Amino acid sequence: MILRSLVFSLILTLNIGIINRGYAQSEIDNSTEMTLGLIQPPYLKAGDTVAIVAPSGILKNREREVQQAVELLESWGLYAVVGPHVFSKANHFAGTDEERCEDFQNAMDDPKISAIWCARGGYGTVRILDKLDYTKFKEHPKWVIGFSDITALHNQLHNQGFESIHALMCVSLTEKLSEIQASVDTFKSAIFGTPTDYSLEASDYNRIGEAEGMLVGGNLTMLHTMLGSDESIDTSGKILFIEEIGEYKYHIDRMLQSMKRAGYFDNLKGLIVGDMSKLRKNTTLWGTSIEQLILDALAEYDFPIAFNMPAGHEDDNRALVLGRTIELKVNKRGSTLKFN
Repeated sequence: MILRSLVFSLILTLNIGIINRGYAQSEIDNSTEMTLGLIQPPYLKAGDTVAIVAPSGILKNREREVQQAVELLESWGLYAVVGPHVFSKANHFAGTDEERCEDFQNAMDDPKISAIWCARGGYGTVRILDKLDYTKFKEHPKWVIGFSDITALHNQLHNQGFESIHALMCVSLTEKLSEIQASVDTFKSAIFGTPTDYSLEASDYNRIGEAEGMLVGGNLTMLHTMLGSDESIDTSGKILFIEEIGEYKYHIDRMLQSMKRAGYFDNLKGLIVGDMSKLRKNTTLWGTSIEQLILDALAEYDFPIAFNMPAGHEDDNRALVLGRTIELKVNKRGSTLKFN
């Protein structure tokens, strides 16, 4: 009897551990349900408030874009509050580390804030990661929105157990929003609860296959920078999205090789490649396209690879819900990405 009791207790403990690790609590429409995956913050509705903050680079002469962002949110029935230090200046940054952290922390802690929209990227988010306290955020989860340097926050949010949104930022807005209508529409759809499925243009470089898994990723440089830290993501069983700007091809290859040697791709289910923008030309040419470079670097893996995802540092920057399970189907005629 004692042995049977010990076995039962061990099984019960293991089951509880599995449940705790495998399930996250999600608040939807003010109700609470258990879902396999990360915590999904409540979607926005008319009357909710969005905080605009600048955790990264300086916003020099960007008052128009921030005001336009406020007006855009208001046109959707939302309220907007701009962080006190958004236009602060501390050399490269939008204020000191302490000022940028203060704005972000206050937005995280305020239960009246339903989403945090980053004004711009650049560089600087990594400097405040270790200063952030998620205690109150866990009581009132909210969407964090941005891309590029904000990938550092997406990684941290993922490892804290929360979904987030990879999408345009305030400085992405153009005077004529019709020029970036698809980006704006998918951003709105994501925060209001109807993430957009995508059909990607054909690419001869596509590696054919199908996969289902949790979507993670963002800017390649930032993902590489996170290696070895608490913010590095376990990509096992997941689908990775990458984008980049302003790098030499050999820099991109070096990052992929480093990530590969760290086991980053060992158990990956699929890869989605976004925009590789404004690539720099080295005096010694690489010799292949960026697509072929990626295929060559990941040649020993058999997961599907989809190119031509319109997300990254171009005007057409479609929203992606990171931490959400997706279905990816890739062939030479194009690819589809469906959110579950």
